[in-house]
Amino acid sequence: MLSPILQLQAMRLALGQIWANKTRSFLTTLGIIIGVMAVTSTIAALTGLKTKVLTEFETFGANKMFIFPDRPNDAPRNKYPWRAIRLKTHEMEALTEHCPSIRQLTPMTTLGATIQFKEQIREAVTITGIWPAWHEVENRSVIMGRPFTLSDEEGAHQVCLINDEAIRELHLNADPTGQNILLNGRRFLIVGVVETLQASMFGPNTTSSEVFIPFSTAKKMQGPLFFFYIIAQVVSPEASEEAKAEARFILRQQRGLENSDPDTFEIAAIEQFIQQFEALAAVMTAIAGGIVAISLLVGGIGIMNIMLVSVSERTREIGLRKAVGATPAAILLQFLVEAVMLTFVGGALGLLWAQLNVFGARHIPDMGLEQTFIPIWAIIMAFGFCVAVGVLFGMWPAVKAARLDPIEALRHE
Repeated sequence: MLSPILQLQAMRLALGQIWANKTRSFLTTLGIIIGVMAVTSTIAALTGLKTKVLTEFETFGANKMFIFPDRPNDAPRNKYPWRAIRLKTHEMEALTEHCPSIRQLTPMTTLGATIQFKEQIREAVTITGIWPAWHEVENRSVIMGRPFTLSDEEGAHQVCLINDEAIRELHLNADPTGQNILLNGRRFLIVGVVETLQASMFGPNTTSSEVFIPFSTAKKMQGPLFFFYIIAQVVSPEASEEAKAEARFILRQQRGLENSDPDTFEIAAIEQFIQQFEALAAVMTAIAGGIVAISLLVGGIGIMNIMLVSVSERTREIGLRKAVGATPAAILLQFLVEAVMLTFVGGALGLLWAQLNVFGARHIPDMGLEQTFIPIWAIIMAFGFCVAVGVLFGMWPAVKAARLDPIEALRHE
């Protein structure tokens, strides 16, 4: 075992040798620099994308659940006609009463309509029918006027909510509550204005006019066989699977389905999409990191080659050091430290380069990489891999140097 003084002396000699051959040392570590830069930049980009997607999920609502009518795969239409598989009002009421994991829910139905205010006309505007609970389920508050009430729903009143884009496009008053607009020729009273959400990766694009009417009113406007789906708010994201099981049991019971009958509906929870995305992101990160890490191995081979050349060039020096008392362990440590320091410095430069890449990616517009960052585990992994490469590929040259016979080394030309 070498004394601390000898260990420090070996490190000083290794660093001195690296500094004395700066250009060669830089070219030797170039593979490591590029490898660390590529690995950490790739992981940073995937981590930033994952963070953005998960943030969008949370904004959209991690505790949401969607229920759609769905014909079983490869099932004949005559066995499962649309009349049989479509959702019905009494099913929503049963879900509300008998699913404790569901806090509240709202049906959603849409229809295209022409809206008009005086001379201003907008065609093909999406009109959405909702229950009063929609405000809490979607976290969309009313900024002027009032939200829908149970009276509006039960009486199928011709009232509506709009967003501020509709105010602008129709040239309504700054506070349009109390004004009337025409929806497909029917007069509707504006009772409130809902906040406009920014367009996101999920959910509808809400940068244009939006009009909401009571669900019962939309049902009357569309006829008996209209389409709607359900958005439910689960008590917590962790209760998503339990809520799905409860809803499936109630719907199968309401539809009189036997055990052997397939579901005629589909239930999907945001939480399951989050889990699937996280699993996919982990696999993508591992694959990308593994592929790019090959360049680190290439860099390690380059370091081994240059260290073998260094041993050959410094054979007489090694023989002289051994002749004056240097032990094989001291010689081995010197060359091993030199290899490790080459990879370590290369790793530091590669990490700095990657950080510059991250800074640039954050400022590229419309790339969705504003939350890109290099995670701590990636930094530790990169430096750990660099040290491992230095030890692995530096050991052979170091052992070769330590085993040189001092007499033969001194004779070396």
